[in-house]
Amino acid sequence: MKRLSISKIIENINDEKCFHAVADDYSFTLKIEEYVPYACGAVHDGHQFRKELWDNCLHSEYDRWYEEDPETKNMITRHPIVIAGCDSRFEYDLNRTPEEAVFETAWGKQLWKLPLAEAQKQKSQQKHANFYKVVAALISKLEEKFGICIVYDMHSYNWQRWDREVPTWNLGTSNVDNERFGACIEDWRQALASIKLPHGIKQTSKINDTFHGNGYFLKFITQNFKNTLVLATEIAKVYCDEYNQVIYPEVVAAVEQQLREILPKHAAEFYKTFSN
Repeated sequence: MKRLSISKIIENINDEKCFHAVADDYSFTLKIEEYVPYACGAVHDGHQFRKELWDNCLHSEYDRWYEEDPETKNMITRHPIVIAGCDSRFEYDLNRTPEEAVFETAWGKQLWKLPLAEAQKQKSQQKHANFYKVVAALISKLEEKFGICIVYDMHSYNWQRWDREVPTWNLGTSNVDNERFGACIEDWRQALASIKLPHGIKQTSKINDTFHGNGYFLKFITQNFKNTLVLATEIAKVYCDEYNQVIYPEVVAAVEQQLREILPKHAAEFYKTFSN
C-alpha cells in the first residue's frame, strides 16, 4: 500500500491504474486490483480519532467504538475495488452531508466540552471533501468504462438496543430507483438470507426494517450518477459483543468467506441485466 495525495489517487483512477493506497493524511484507503463494474465501501469502519481532539471529547473510546461499524472493511476486503474510512465518525461522519459531518451532539449526548475551534472543524470537513472527490472520480470512471455500476455500501448496527426482533441483515432502499432495480434488490436480500453463521446465530434478511438507506454516501452517488445502484447493506452486530467490545473473528470470517462467493455473482447478474 502506498501513501498518495488526493490528486495522485484521482490521476491513477483517470489513467485506469491498479493500485492500493492510503490518503496522505491517513483518512481513508482505496484498493483497485481490477476495474470491474462494482465497488465495495465501508465508510464507518474507521476508529482513528486525531489526538488534538482527545481532551475535548466527552465520549469515551468505547462510546465511539459502539457507534462505529468495526470489521465492515474486513468483510469485503478481498473484492477488487474497496474504499474505506480510517477515521472515526466522531471526528467527521462520511455518511452525513458536509454541513452535518462534524457532530456537536452524538446519540443524544453532547460531544465536546468546549465548541470546536473553526480550524479544527475545517480540517475535518476537508477530509470529508477529499473522500468525496475520490468517490466521484471512481464512480465516474466505472460508469464511463462499463455504462452501469453497483456499489455495496457495508454497515453494521447495534441490534441489542432494539425492543423488538430485528433482522440479521437490513437493506435500506428508500433513496434508490426501486422501479428500475427492484428485482436486483430482492435478489441481494435473498443472497444475504442464504449466509450461514456459526453458533446457530439466527439468519434473517429484510428491506427497510431498521434503516431505510438515508446515508450521504448512497445519496451522493445516487444523485450524481444515474446508472449506479448503491445497496446500503447493514449487518446486525452479531459478530461481536457490542457491550463488552469483543469481536468474534470466526463470525467475521464466515461473513467474509460467503460474501466472497455471493457478492461477485450478484454483481455479474446486475451487469448482465442492465448493461446495454
